[in-house]
Amino acid sequence: MKSDRPDCRWLRLGAGTAGVSTIEFVFVASMLAILAVGSLDFGMGLWQAMEVGNAARAGAEYASVNASSLMSSWSTSGISSAVTHATGLSSVQASPAPSKSCACANTASGLVAATCGSTCSGGNPAGTYVTVNAQASYSTVLSYPVLSNPMTLTASAVARIN
Repeated sequence: MKSDRPDCRWLRLGAGTAGVSTIEFVFVASMLAILAVGSLDFGMGLWQAMEVGNAARAGAEYASVNASSLMSSWSTSGISSAVTHATGLSSVQASPAPSKSCACANTASGLVAATCGSTCSGGNPAGTYVTVNAQASYSTVLSYPVLSNPMTLTASAVARIN
């Protein structure tokens, strides 16, 4: 009798262990590669979100340093320029445009909107504040089912100028 019957070859093939570690390595390495790319993608997005926040704060700092000129003639061009030039991101922009408003500082609720020139409850005059917004677009490397692609990263900063 011949022992190389087709059904015997399949039994021997299933009992062999040669190459099993290679197959396991391929599965584990591919999963680790996907995790590494996802971590890198998350890190790049987080870095860009921090850059957008830095840009908004740079615009607010510009407004507070140049408060006297902004109080006499309101212009958003300098603030917007400070936002766009604060970082190396090419997609960052000052949007919506910087705005000026008056408010009273309240320890319980932060800033409370007030009429410019009015007196606050503590007896102090209402302050003039500038709100600076920054936004940029970020496209992820991979597609994720829970995230829109591209996504808009936004930040806002408020500075008192008077």
